[in-house]
Amino acid sequence: MFDRIKEDIACVFERDPAAQSVLEVITAYPGFHAILIHRISHFLWHTGFKWLARFIAHIGRWLTGIEIHPGAELGRRFFIDHGMGVVIGETAVIGDDCTLYHGVTLGGTTWNKGKRHPTLRNGVVVGAGAKILGPIEIGTGARVGSNSVVLKPVPAGATVVGIPGHIIDPNAKKIALALDAIASKTEFDPYGTKADMPDPVAHAINSMLAHIHTMDQQIAAMQKEMNKAGIQCEGAPISDLNGCEIEDGYN
Repeated sequence: MFDRIKEDIACVFERDPAAQSVLEVITAYPGFHAILIHRISHFLWHTGFKWLARFIAHIGRWLTGIEIHPGAELGRRFFIDHGMGVVIGETAVIGDDCTLYHGVTLGGTTWNKGKRHPTLRNGVVVGAGAKILGPIEIGTGARVGSNSVVLKPVPAGATVVGIPGHIIDPNAKKIALALDAIASKTEFDPYGTKADMPDPVAHAINSMLAHIHTMDQQIAAMQKEMNKAGIQCEGAPISDLNGCEIEDGYN
C-alpha cells in the first residue's frame, strides 16, 4: 500500500513541472486524493459493501471534483492532472502509467449491463476535455487530443484528434509542409493548419483547395491562349483564393 502511494507521488513529479514538494502533492493535488479515495472505495466494492463504496466515492467527488466509480480498475502510477470534471465509469479499465487531464470522460454509450466503458492500455495520455465513449480499447502509448470525441478503438502508439476522433496520418507533417508551400504562393493559410498540428480532415480539405488552385492556373492560361487566338471567352471572371480577379493568369 505504501509502495503504491510512493509511486503515485513520484509520478506527479515526473509529469507535472509545477510540483514543488511532497507536502504540496499530499495536501494540494486533487488527482492524488481522488486515487487514494478510490482505492478504499474499490476495495469495499469488491468485498460486497457496495453502498458504502458508492458513498465514499461520492464524498471523494465532492472533495475533489473527480468522479470515479468504485468498480473502475486503475493501474499503477496513474496521474490525473488538475482533475476537475473527470468522470470514469464503472467498467472502465486504466493501465499503468496513464495520464488524464481535466474534463476527461471515460463513459458508456448504452444502458445495458456488462462492459460498456473504455479500456486504456499502459502509457495512454488523454488531453483536457476529451471524451472516450463505449467499450473500446485505446492501445498502449496512444495519445488522445484535447476535446476529441473517440468512439472507435485506437491502435497502440497512435494519436487521435477531432470530433469524431481521427487518427493522424504519420505522413501528415509532409503533407502539411506541401500545403504551406502553396499557401505562401497564394497568401492564403488554409484553415490555419501547421505542420506541428496536423488534422486529417483539414488536410483532406486543404488538398482539395490545392487541386482547385492548380485548376485555376490551368483555366486562366487556357483563356489567355484562346483570347490570343481570336476566340473570345466570355463568362464570370475567375478569382484566386484571396478573392482577386485573375486577368492574365498566374505567374
